[in-house]
Amino acid sequence: QVQLVESGGGLVQAGGSLRLSCAASGRTFSGETMGWFRRAPGKEREFVASIAWSGGSTFGADSMKGRFTISRDNAKNTVYLQMNSLKPADTAVYLCAATAGTIWRYWGQGTQVTVSS
Repeated sequence: QVQLVESGGGLVQAGGSLRLSCAASGRTFSGETMGWFRRAPGKEREFVASIAWSGGSTFGADSMKGRFTISRDNAKNTVYLQMNSLKPADTAVYLCAATAGTIWRYWGQGTQVTVSS
């Protein structure tokens, strides 16, 4: 059974930082892309960032570029999201995901990130 388990969320003041982790188990994700999405209250799910097996990364909104960094440890089947200069608008449930081919097939339960002003 494939599981993605996020950790590292919490409450932080604006301008602070958090590092999210997502540990995947149940299969190897060799060659697959892993990434992060977020869902803010009353909003649609939003793509945050993804990272390919080779390490190439992409980001969602321009507001995340330069503040968020995504990385992965393939040996540990783990992906990370370093978030700096956090803003109240970053408050959301952050979800880890992994592909099977071209589809975002596997999802974690999410971790809450709350940024206070």
